[in-house]
Amino acid sequence: MPLILSGNVASATGGGYEVANSCRINRADSARMTLSMSSGGSETKFTKSCWVKRCAVEQQGYIFDNSGVTEVFFKLDSGGGCSLGIYESSPSPAYTTELISTQLFRDPSAWYHFVVAVDYTNATQAHRARIYVNNQEITSWSTETRPSNNTTTFNTWNSSKTHYIGSTADDTHYFNGYLAEVVHIDGLALTPSSFGEYDSDSPTIWKPIDVSGLTFGTKGYYLDFEDSDNLGDDESGNTADWTEVNLDATDQATDTPTNNFATLNGLHQVDDWSLAQGNLEFTNISTGSRMINSNIAASQGKWYAEVKVDTLGGNYPTIGVINPDVFLYNTYLGNSGRGYGYLSSGSTRFNDSTTSFDNTYTTGDIIGVAMDLDNYKLYFSKNGTFQDSGDPTSGATGTGSAYNLATSVSYSFAQSSYDGGTDPVYSWNFGNPPYAITSGNADANGYGNFEYAVPSGYYALCTKNLAEYG
Repeated sequence: MPLILSGNVASATGGGYEVANSCRINRADSARMTLSMSSGGSETKFTKSCWVKRCAVEQQGYIFDNSGVTEVFFKLDSGGGCSLGIYESSPSPAYTTELISTQLFRDPSAWYHFVVAVDYTNATQAHRARIYVNNQEITSWSTETRPSNNTTTFNTWNSSKTHYIGSTADDTHYFNGYLAEVVHIDGLALTPSSFGEYDSDSPTIWKPIDVSGLTFGTKGYYLDFEDSDNLGDDESGNTADWTEVNLDATDQATDTPTNNFATLNGLHQVDDWSLAQGNLEFTNISTGSRMINSNIAASQGKWYAEVKVDTLGGNYPTIGVINPDVFLYNTYLGNSGRGYGYLSSGSTRFNDSTTSFDNTYTTGDIIGVAMDLDNYKLYFSKNGTFQDSGDPTSGATGTGSAYNLATSVSYSFAQSSYDGGTDPVYSWNFGNPPYAITSGNADANGYGNFEYAVPSGYYALCTKNLAEYG
């Protein structure tokens, strides 16, 4: 079921410190970052902080890892939990710390803030390694191994070791999702209040603060991902720049913990389709009909998205919208009242009925979807030209609208296809494109990055805009 955000929820991202960018890490690309550490730094204390939006909750993905005798890792587990491990492979292989949470983090529409604080000199055993999520300390573990006394230290893990973000040291268990505000503090065990705060308008919502003034220590680093040509650029002052592996400028994202953009709904994941590129690229590998929709829906306002046809593929490709309450993954858009669609044949389809509409579309085309939920009209464009002489700004008149939508319900963006031999591949842009944009167009609030101009009065589907218009 898509996440339906109301204005009072989304307004928590309306003020204060703004995170401009994140890094989209695509598991299928074996994407990650590496850094060769020199000697020095603390062997007893550190803090790691990062904001995470995971895309595939059924997959194990490493956030941090390193090579060497002492392995220090933090990962998200395939069951939905998280794990911290400090493992000594010599002289007697063993974990000095192993914490596996029973708490689960399975929402692919949410940004989570994780803080890992380690202090092997702490007199309290339970405080020598701590994990927090959204300012709440995790205290329930399926596995809990801790140092036996406060004099225990882990061996040198900086000197001549390679550190990894987004995978293990042996190139496995790649992370799949978005990372923002990645921080390593060397020599201090900090609490989440050094990295975030509760929103003043919605005091249950945890949000980022400016961390640029922190003391990062000898081996600390801070990645803000604001340089698209150098995503691994360290802003801590230590020039601990990371090497990007299978990452490029298109992996810089505007989906952040202070402005959360819609993606395709990873909770609908099944074996015969795949989602990639931050849950924005949909591939149908089934021999039957499959449907996918966005993980954010709206009940009012005017919303715009674009879909790039990477490979038309299959039979009856359809792009449009659906009320998430009637969504079914194993059927097609427009079946028995299940959504409103624009077929590649140039027809529209609703309630199992097709109607002649306008131009066909094929591989390489970009389809725009303008959803007016104030007047319940729906418009489609092909490569920037609205079909059937459509005018999304015509309000209740609905000039060129493909449909009069049913009122008093919520809608998410959606698409379906039937794989007839060639796998259909489509890339969605809700304002956070997974592909290179040649022109660049934001909405009137300055949010989103679209290939074609956003119709006046329409907005990218993100929490900032939902707070104002949702």
